[in-house]
Amino acid sequence: MTNPLLKWDAFPPFSEIKPADMEPAVDAVLAENRAQLAHLAALPHPDWQSFVEPLETLGDRLHRVWAPTAHLNSTMSSPEIRAAYNACLPKLSDYGTELGQNDGLQRGYRLLKESSAWSGYSPAQQKLIDDALLDFRLAGVDLPPQQKAHFRELMQALSKQEAKFEENLLDATQGWVKQIEEEARLAGIPEGDLEQARQEATKRSLKGWVFSLDYPSYSGVITYADDRGLREEFYTAYATRASDQGPTPARWDNSGPMQEILKLRQESARLTGFESYAAYSLADKMAGSPQEVLAFLEGLVRRVKPLAQHELLELAEFALERDGVKELQAWDLAYYGEKLKEARYHVSDEMLRPYFPAPTVTTGLFQTMQKLYGLSFSEVQGADVWNPDVKLFAVHDESGALRGHLYTDLYTRSGKRGGAWMDETLGRRRFGTRLQTPVAFLNCNFPPPLPTRPSLLTHDDVVTLFHELGHCLHHLLTRVDYPSVGGINGVAWDAVELPSQFHENFAWTRIGLDLVSGHYESGAKLPDALYQKMLGTRHFHTALFLLRQLEFALFDFRLHMASAAPDAGFVQRTLEATRREVSVVQPPAWNRFAHGFSHIFAGGYAAGYYSYLWAEVLAADAYGAFEEAGVFDRATGKRFMSAILEQGGSRKAMELFVEFRGREPTLDAFLRLNGLAA
Repeated sequence: MTNPLLKWDAFPPFSEIKPADMEPAVDAVLAENRAQLAHLAALPHPDWQSFVEPLETLGDRLHRVWAPTAHLNSTMSSPEIRAAYNACLPKLSDYGTELGQNDGLQRGYRLLKESSAWSGYSPAQQKLIDDALLDFRLAGVDLPPQQKAHFRELMQALSKQEAKFEENLLDATQGWVKQIEEEARLAGIPEGDLEQARQEATKRSLKGWVFSLDYPSYSGVITYADDRGLREEFYTAYATRASDQGPTPARWDNSGPMQEILKLRQESARLTGFESYAAYSLADKMAGSPQEVLAFLEGLVRRVKPLAQHELLELAEFALERDGVKELQAWDLAYYGEKLKEARYHVSDEMLRPYFPAPTVTTGLFQTMQKLYGLSFSEVQGADVWNPDVKLFAVHDESGALRGHLYTDLYTRSGKRGGAWMDETLGRRRFGTRLQTPVAFLNCNFPPPLPTRPSLLTHDDVVTLFHELGHCLHHLLTRVDYPSVGGINGVAWDAVELPSQFHENFAWTRIGLDLVSGHYESGAKLPDALYQKMLGTRHFHTALFLLRQLEFALFDFRLHMASAAPDAGFVQRTLEATRREVSVVQPPAWNRFAHGFSHIFAGGYAAGYYSYLWAEVLAADAYGAFEEAGVFDRATGKRFMSAILEQGGSRKAMELFVEFRGREPTLDAFLRLNGLAA
């Protein structure tokens, strides 16, 4: 076999993988898997060794081909990679639905659950079997043949529409740039952002400065540019990406894909016996019903909205007094928010950036995990990577045992999707005496380094790194030997953000900041006076931020609770109705936020965006245990590692939380950490 996707062992050979390899590799593995599935489905007396372990092997084999392919599509997109990726999507969708609708496989899992061996299975084994039986139900295994076939068609169409949504958003984001030659228009924008814009202009053989809608570039303008008209222009381009509005209307319009996605989800949910896609989505989550989710979100809105109104009033008064602005617009909020923060706390993101060079932050981040869990991270030299900026680290525990490997890809570039995210390419498995250790990807979009200095991060960027590493540790530290319920797999979606949000708290501690900070010129740690000022900003505009998250979560959930087929205006009407009820800031009528909301239309958070807030309650309460024992108390760190990080999806999320905390979570810590306790 010469296809590099079919022959790798520990790490994908990224330098060898070509777009032409992707579809043939997927085809080959699907054919092999189908042949073995026929045998496994026909076993008269299935047991763990003869039935479940081979199925885990088949899943691992397919993931080894698809994970590098999907990762390259997200981080190094090109027309050739995109074409290969899209060609595979319907095949994988068909295979996944075929697997979920296989009566013989469902029978095998059911026999295991009903067998005398059930009581001897470990909690992880029992959870794997229960999860599999639920997955069969959600895939429509009990439907008549004609409806099964229709469900497969729905899943194929859905995967295509979700991919189209993501493509449109990437193309729209990278399809708009602004060249500026008049230096006066750039007043207020930090020098680092200007230098990046100068480099971008040079790359494009243009004069002056070139800014884009990639978030580091956009953020530099919308947060700091004194030119209000320039901020409005950038806001307009960003808020109308991939829509029927703005500077490139209808060119990459996501209106059609969004309507189709909702229609397909709704139809598939009804076909499998659920009244809405929201109810379908909750079948494998912690929340018990749509009503429970709505009560949680609406209760928080009632608590947070009055505080957000007060914060907005303060901001409006500040803008009026400072610059005579009589009515705040959407493109003013970040700008005046930053100016008010500077005036009140005498600190700004730009004052902090020099203390957070990316290499120092990464090293300190790893040292923080050594203090908490006894982990060590060592760079693997000469690793085969997809971009020169990428690094590979081996992760060992305090006994010296290898726990897994971590790739870091920190900087923005053309062809890389926006935002920050974690993914995985290998899960932990045992093959007799051999142990396959996990491999994870940590991806961000920080500004790249300049010839004269390293990439300098905001403190928000530092928090993002802690967040994403939390996801990675959840995957890398698992002690579960079955990929289906090991690491991040098998974890209820509304609990999967617990480790990530929990780790954010350590980016606010004095000890943690001493580890991750070091002035890029002098090496000096963040001065205590500056730290105290920064600490004062932690609750700055918390209510406005939380209310925005509640708006997103309610909008998402109400979209997916609908029972009637969505018409062309359904998404925008639902968004506007949610804003009228929740938001204290009403954006312009032409704002098309939904058209760029990839979390719910392409990223796995459909009817689940509430999970960020749900899990934040868990995370805050878990961090409370460290506040009580000492923020870097190793005994508490070991308990968290053992109860949460090492057990993955092998048991129900609430059971694991109670094992760590000794009780179910309360709202108290969440309200206190967000400055809302009063």
